[in-house]
Amino acid sequence: MGKVSKRLREAQAKVEDRLYEPVEALTLLKETATAKFVESAEAHFRLGIDPKYTDQQLRTTVILPKGTGQTIRVAVIAKGELVAEANAAGADIVGSEELIDEIQKGMMDFDILIATPDVMPQVAKLGRQLGPRGLMPSPKGGTVTFDLAKAIAEFKAGKLEFRADKSGIVHVMFGKVNFTVDDLLINLKALQECVDRNRPSGAKGRYWRTAAITSTMGPAIRLDVSALRDFKTAESTVGD
Repeated sequence: MGKVSKRLREAQAKVEDRLYEPVEALTLLKETATAKFVESAEAHFRLGIDPKYTDQQLRTTVILPKGTGQTIRVAVIAKGELVAEANAAGADIVGSEELIDEIQKGMMDFDILIATPDVMPQVAKLGRQLGPRGLMPSPKGGTVTFDLAKAIAEFKAGKLEFRADKSGIVHVMFGKVNFTVDDLLINLKALQECVDRNRPSGAKGRYWRTAAITSTMGPAIRLDVSALRDFKTAESTVGD
């Protein structure tokens, strides 16, 4: 096991072994984010699902009302008039076959890749490059669409795609530690509601097992999910 730094030991000492209510947890998250850069705020939810079964898989998108705190670089693969539409909508990189070739050669200067349905047969050949990075366009993730203007605007504004890993755990960033507690809470509440709303049909019994939040370099803070689910915010009805 690697040596724990003095900075992390001091942060861990502030966290008690108990469940925290949302505002208290987020306040502590900001307090324990002591790295020399603006850390991300991350949520980690262990759910009562077994993703090896198709009816227990969770893959969806959420729109974070207060954004991600990041500048999202969007690439679009399209053809014909849709290339101009993507450029007009603010995509950072737009192309057709030539962009596919560049990605095959290793170009990955983007955070989101959107493709129109008619080019997906060509995009499929990028599975080896895009798959391991979670960048392969998919209809369920909202990244295969003809409505490019809407998709580009949503992802740049704070739309995220996420899925449960093979252990049934969801890992999602929901902002930056320099957000206010109120803004972090609004984003976290939107994420919780999205997970509930997209509960897999095959999930039986207790759905939420454990939940924790943390900063990029900080300690885990156990979250009282019941308190989060009961919490109401002015923007808690925002859908995905």
